[in-house]
Amino acid sequence: MTVTRLVAISDFCTRVPPLPSADPVQNPGKASRRSGRAVTVRGGYLERLPLAALHAGLVETAEVWSFAGTDEDTCGLTKSPYGIDLRQFRAEGHGAPYGSRQMEAHLHLHGAPEILCVWGLGVTEEILDLCRDSILIYNSLDVDALRIPPQISRHFDIFLCGSAAQIVEVRCRHPEALTAILPIGPEFASPETFCPTGAEKSVDVIYVAAAQAYKRHDILFDALAASPGKISALCVMGYGEDAAQLRDRAQDRRLNVEFVGPPGVTHDEVNRLMNRARIGVVCGENDGAPAILTEYMLAGLPVLANEALRCGLQYIRPDTGMTAPAHGFAAAIGDMLATLEKFDPRPVVLKNWSWDHSVNRLADLVQTARLRRGTLVPRRLGRS
Repeated sequence: MTVTRLVAISDFCTRVPPLPSADPVQNPGKASRRSGRAVTVRGGYLERLPLAALHAGLVETAEVWSFAGTDEDTCGLTKSPYGIDLRQFRAEGHGAPYGSRQMEAHLHLHGAPEILCVWGLGVTEEILDLCRDSILIYNSLDVDALRIPPQISRHFDIFLCGSAAQIVEVRCRHPEALTAILPIGPEFASPETFCPTGAEKSVDVIYVAAAQAYKRHDILFDALAASPGKISALCVMGYGEDAAQLRDRAQDRRLNVEFVGPPGVTHDEVNRLMNRARIGVVCGENDGAPAILTEYMLAGLPVLANEALRCGLQYIRPDTGMTAPAHGFAAAIGDMLATLEKFDPRPVVLKNWSWDHSVNRLADLVQTARLRRGTLVPRRLGRS
């Protein structure tokens, strides 16, 4: 029996840009094996789509691939705490889209997966050529729908987008593209990972976001400073170069902010921290559809989002949260804290955006792509 495989290639690389390798011949690694047990769809946004595909029977094996940027970084196969196979390959010594002779050797030896998902900054055309018979899926993970050049994007069958504007952007380059608003973070929300715990609420506001400028922590800090009462906040930062600066800024302004990380904490710990708060905030504007939008909601928190957020506002409804301009965040936080009883976000996510709904939409897209390849359109969108 043919084993159906899904591989999702992250654009994570341990060093950017990767250094040239001193080892021209690298072990391609072992093949993946069929999972012999039921899987639970838990973990972060990179893991949940492959796990959902496994759980739904869309595929029989699944892996998440990433890149090592130096010869000192470990390559090979490991398992995430949630059971998905993780495989790291040595990247070639150039910037994104990333290449890897080791990845190419693995594909030559073990064959291409039936479904290949490529996230973010992409991979070289050599890798995509080795997967020419795969259904190829792309999602940028960012506010720009296409973070890859046309000679790379032309290979993809399906583009998962975070907004209607992103769909327009994709179709301007590839008019016949299969597209859907199905960002892999918020649309593959995991009720098994994020849920109410009944814990006592000890802070008013939580912001789970990288310590980077585009996340706009300054909007939250300005709102805290302008609030008539002493609003408390918790900032959870998994990574980012601005962490020390943000701590200093909050201290200098005498804001009531508690910080956690970097480094990041487990998803179970993030859920515990979210359950300490009354509302969650998303302050960024130039951001992809953040997974945290529906993760807050699954933990029972209504969400205040920047009304200028370019991807993801479709998840903010009267029963899940509010939007406000940056200058209106202080008032909006006060309004939400005074009317918490009108929000009930978790059931809305369970009905619309949890992984079990989204994996069915993904399966339909894959089937449509297979039909197109067989009878309806040429095998490659825009391919010469």
